[in-house]
Amino acid sequence: MDGQSSNPGITIDIHRIVEMIPHRYPFLMVDRLIDVIPGESATGVKNVTANEPFFQGHFPGRPVMPGVLIIEAMAQTAAVIVVASLGASAEGKLVYFMSIENARFRKPVEPGDQLKLFCRKERQRANVWKFTGEARVGDTVVAEAVYTAMIMGA
Repeated sequence: MDGQSSNPGITIDIHRIVEMIPHRYPFLMVDRLIDVIPGESATGVKNVTANEPFFQGHFPGRPVMPGVLIIEAMAQTAAVIVVASLGASAEGKLVYFMSIENARFRKPVEPGDQLKLFCRKERQRANVWKFTGEARVGDTVVAEAVYTAMIMGA
């Protein structure tokens, strides 16, 4: 994934994200989406702060964002792509993981980092969607995965 879009799409702010997906604090893991191309791809943005509740226990004295939460942030980015693709009837629907493949964690993510979550749809059949995701801090890949999810009731 090159992380660059030759045709920038729309931007979706936090106010619109909470209308589109059901996640809420402390489990909402994406602050903004940029370069959204419905039915195709988007880049999620997560500003990682020292105030994140998971840093209290992961790890005291050396805070590191849990890798599973980076994957969750990718999935939430993908969920917004799904809703942007399907329209208002899909807003607020639950999207469940079906599989996570080839997850790799390359570098720790710490307070002060800005995660950019590059997500691209690989395929879609009925209500099952498969995505490729890559998380970066600056130009450094920190995590990647392929994941499949099902939207319920769409």
